[in-house]
Order: sequence, then structure tokens, then C-alpha cells
Amino acid sequence: MGGFIWLASYPKSGNTWTRSFLHNLLKVQDQTHDINNMNVLTNNDNAAAWYKDLLPRPLEECTVAEVAQVRPKVHQKIAEAYKGLVFLKTHNALVSHAGVPMITTSHTAGAIYIVRNPLDVAVSYSPHLNVSIDKAITLMNKVGRMTKNHDKGAYQILGSWSENVHSWTHRPNRALFVMRYEDMHAKTHETFGALARHLLLNPGKQELERAIELSSFKRLQEQEKKEGFKEKPPMMEIPFFRKGQVGEWREMLTKRQIRNIVAANRRQMARFGYIPKGY
Repeated sequence: MGGFIWLASYPKSGNTWTRSFLHNLLKVQDQTHDINNMNVLTNNDNAAAWYKDLLPRPLEECTVAEVAQVRPKVHQKIAEAYKGLVFLKTHNALVSHAGVPMITTSHTAGAIYIVRNPLDVAVSYSPHLNVSIDKAITLMNKVGRMTKNHDKGAYQILGSWSENVHSWTHRPNRALFVMRYEDMHAKTHETFGALARHLLLNPGKQELERAIELSSFKRLQEQEKKEGFKEKPPMMEIPFFRKGQVGEWREMLTKRQIRNIVAANRRQMARFGYIPKGY
């Protein structure tokens, strides 16, 4: 039976980039690991397939209470499907719902949490959901926010951006590695190297550089353009790997929108150095 290393983040914060890096580091090959075959090493904790045989009706027809009760069984099922460790992607906050933990600690070996400036998250989240930036900000600021069950996956408890970040990072733990999206860009080798060492992988310089290059945003964009990306939301009308920039909010957000995000998330933004000067 395997154990989980959670790859946790609020949506549009670098989770898929991190998954690609891990695949390219651990699965040595001459070309970029197939983005449509991510489940070799990483899986999705809310994927509908895991729930199929545990529910009385199709997932989209079940209540959240029914799904909550089988979630621990789903995690047990995933653990039994892997002999060793599995990286398990989640956007869930580290909370309980309907009396059931969203993250089952009994199968957990550790966690990686990726945090990104919510100002940039808003810019990226808007096309991801095919909604206006104002609507994306409203969703990001919504306390206790949860999604619905659907035919592709179980409901999630995202919470607000601040709730999600706080739930995973407020209590330091040796088994938790926290990294900023901005450092993944600005200090790529240092940040991914620290992640690899945290996982006790200790790659050589060439191995690390190779994995970073094969999982670069340009490579991911090229793959999606050629082969598509099956995890792309059906409502999204532009490529999943859109720009991956840092600081795009400076050109895209109005002062009102910036104030809205900062007012709702000031404490957590301050922790990670995200509050713009003058706000």
C-alpha cells in the first residue's frame, strides 16, 4: 500500500507545472513527459473514477453528504492502487466537511503547498473559468467556497484564497514544503532543487537542469498546442498553459480590483510579501 504526498494549492498557482517537473525528474527519458499521462506518478484526489464503485448513483446525482462519507474510502482505494508513494493533486483546503476530513491524514506521508500572489491568480483564474476578472475575484474572496459534484469529479472545499493558504501553511511541519510561484520563476534552480532535496531525491546538477528544461512553460505550451490537454476545463476557451507570468496583474487589474483583493486577503498576502506598495 502506498502513501500520499499531497500537491496542494489554490487553483492556477503552479500545481500542474510542479507535477510536470516531478515526472520529468523521476521518469528519465529524452523528451518531455506527456502532460496527458500525469497519473503515472501524480493523481487527482477528486477524480470521478475513484468514486464510481462506492456511490449508489452517478457522482453528479449524489449529495455532498453522500460523497463526503465515501471520501476516506476513496483515499484508501487510491493508496491500495499504488505500491509506493503517490503524489496526489488537490485544490482542497485542509479542512473537514460534513464531519469528514477533506485530506485523510492516515495515508499522508507529506505535502507540498504552492502559493501564488492572488493578484496574478485572479488574472489567470478569469479565463480558466471563462468569467470576468471581477467574478473571479468574488469567487476567490468567498469564505467557505465549495464546488459541486459533476461527472468528472467530486465537490471540493476551496475556501477563499486566504482560507486555502492559511489552512495548509499556518502550522510549520517537517513534512510540509511550501514554495512560492514567484520563486519558481525567479529562482528556478534553487526552488526546484530545494523541493527535490526535501523529497530526498538529491539529483545531480545535470539531472535537475534537465527536469527543469523539460517542464518549462514553453515546453508545456508546445505540448498542449500539439496534443491538447485533457485536464483543461471544458468552459475554458483559451489554452490551459496561457502565459504563466509573474506580475501580469500590474497591467490587467484596476486599482479597485487590487483594493478588493488586498482587503479580503491582507493577512495572508503580507505573510508571503504580496501586498503592493501603497495598498
